[in-house]
Amino acid sequence: METLTFDQLPQAVSKLQDKLESIEQLLLHQHEQPPEHEELLTISNAAKFLNLSVPTIYSKVCRKEIPVNKRGKRLYFYRSELTEWVKSGRKKTADEIREEAVQQLTSSRKRPKTY
Repeated sequence: METLTFDQLPQAVSKLQDKLESIEQLLLHQHEQPPEHEELLTISNAAKFLNLSVPTIYSKVCRKEIPVNKRGKRLYFYRSELTEWVKSGRKKTADEIREEAVQQLTSSRKRPKTY
């Protein structure tokens, strides 16, 4: 980075202002773009995505175990919601359970009262 002199200061400020304006335009353009459409799946597509049978999907819908959108008699599923649903069923490892137990024990210990 070169050192600026007092005489170069107006040119440097002008360059800086131009760069800021271009960054502002990029940000405004990025903000105006519509969000990407989420992929909507039919029940057969959802069954393929989850590697489950269609009747299994229907039973999970009836038991309210799986996120679903209903329009008339048709069922629709968002891929992102199904992915989150699968992730929510993650089982903790023994190390994670042990770490939580240690944290619970250390935080629940009563400190001696000081008088």
